[in-house]
Amino acid sequence: MQIRDAGPEHIEGITAIYNDAVAHTTAIWNDQVVDHANRTAWLADRQKAGYPVLVAVDDQGAVLGYASFGDWRAFDGYRHTVEHSVYVRGDQRGKGLGRSLMQALIGRAQSIGKHVMVAGIEANNANSIRLHEQLGFEHVGHLKEVGMKFGTWLDLAFMQLKLDDRPTPDAASTR
Repeated sequence: MQIRDAGPEHIEGITAIYNDAVAHTTAIWNDQVVDHANRTAWLADRQKAGYPVLVAVDDQGAVLGYASFGDWRAFDGYRHTVEHSVYVRGDQRGKGLGRSLMQALIGRAQSIGKHVMVAGIEANNANSIRLHEQLGFEHVGHLKEVGMKFGTWLDLAFMQLKLDDRPTPDAASTR
């Protein structure tokens, strides 16, 4: 398995993983699957913003998982904070791919000077919460019944990871 920057050749695999999560999980709170053009535009938007989309691929180049981050909120005061997402193909879960993608993603966020990474996780997703805890994320909030899918209300757990130890936004990190 290799982790690399996503390109157009990975769109089909990214789209399949995304659509599987839409159709079968509460990891993505959308009801509609997307097409190749949607994910192509999404990739282009992330790249234009200077944000990574990473893929885990096997020796044949098949996408096993992907991860990215983007702006947490659209206001200038939040420019040092990102929210991430990580998704692993159903038959590859539990093999450490999510952890590897997250570690690479955290490194990328640190390398471009981000200060905090936020995770919004469906509150019953124990595996994702445990992974984030193991990577040093802290629980910082729990919003009850703010979403719905499959005919049920969903709670949203917020976790965050401080990426550096700058005392002020303009100070250099000592990490």
